[in-house]
Amino acid sequence: MADLLRSGALAEAGFAHGFSLRTGGVSEGSFASLNLGRGLGDPLENVEANHRRFAEAIGYVPGSLFEQSQVHGDRVREILAGEDPVIVRQEEGDALIARRAGTAIGIRVADCTPVLIAHPPSGDVGAAHAGWRGVEQRIVTATIEALAHPPSELVVAVGPHIRGDRFEVGDDVAERLAAVAGEGPSVVDRSRPKPHVDLTEILRRELTGLGVTRIDDVGGCTFADPERFFSYRRDRETGRHLAAIVARG
Repeated sequence: MADLLRSGALAEAGFAHGFSLRTGGVSEGSFASLNLGRGLGDPLENVEANHRRFAEAIGYVPGSLFEQSQVHGDRVREILAGEDPVIVRQEEGDALIARRAGTAIGIRVADCTPVLIAHPPSGDVGAAHAGWRGVEQRIVTATIEALAHPPSELVVAVGPHIRGDRFEVGDDVAERLAAVAGEGPSVVDRSRPKPHVDLTEILRRELTGLGVTRIDDVGGCTFADPERFFSYRRDRETGRHLAAIVARG
């Protein structure tokens, strides 16, 4: 079975979900072992076997997970009854929401921030892929607005991603992200040769600014921990993680 991290807050609210680790799969070499990304060079039979393990660990039917072709944008897509996960996977977008009980949605990452959102009163869920471009475009805000529930009623889990100590950027990106962060202590560390930016803090400010009070950061830096996480910045040829959540009634 796949190895996962879980949010205590989402689990307490009764939502099946998980953030994959890189262990517990069948892939080898650069993709060892729980690679959940297709089209990267890992044999498809290995990827599909990993998906079956991930589905079993979370508790949805293998092959029923809805994903998209992620493009670091701000498009949010609602999954409706009767849709085909294979077709939706070809569509471009970076966030999904689902309202039908039993619908599983997920996003892939290998340094970007996976954000899972749940509304306990209704059982509705959202999943957002928040790389720095998505953070700049406020993909998490767009997802919460699409769910259309009071932010104070939401539970939001922030998964493993590249943390500020390792997220080195150019001056232009640093300035753009500082502008997104707004007022408060600087999210940019300029004490080193190149700026480092704290995406975690930017997302926290975004969520609290919307009125979200239940924010659960499950921890983990993808770049700094090669035993547990894939990292594109660190390794280039590498696997992908999945973060998934299942809508409930």
